[in-house]
Amino acid sequence: MAYEIEKPDEQWRAELSPAEYTVLRQAGTEPAFVGEYTDTRTAGTYACRACGAELFRSDTKFESHCGWPSFYDPKDSDAVELVEDRTHGMVRTEVRCSRCGSHLGHVFEGEGYPTPTDQRYCINSISLTLDPDRA
Repeated sequence: MAYEIEKPDEQWRAELSPAEYTVLRQAGTEPAFVGEYTDTRTAGTYACRACGAELFRSDTKFESHCGWPSFYDPKDSDAVELVEDRTHGMVRTEVRCSRCGSHLGHVFEGEGYPTPTDQRYCINSISLTLDPDRA
């Protein structure tokens, strides 16, 4: 797929820390319960750390106790791209930034969380930046 923002691998490596590169560009996963935004309750907008595209609003973030930030809906239906992921002997749905193609995490359905969409966008903190709302 062609993305609005495309860069050579060397440029991504230069712009991102090694940990950010592993998650965002190589579909890695940060360890559970260590991410910057796992327990954050700050009101604001979460954006892609790689390109700055707005992805999620804090009012769709919820406590799932899974070890990563969880959201029940993207900020805009076109903000993320969903891709079948058959790695690690599982079938999951990968969540990518639709602007630059960076890996964000996975989305799960039917887990019984009391959210309006019955979805849990399980997103790596390291793939996000938070822009707090101005009071």
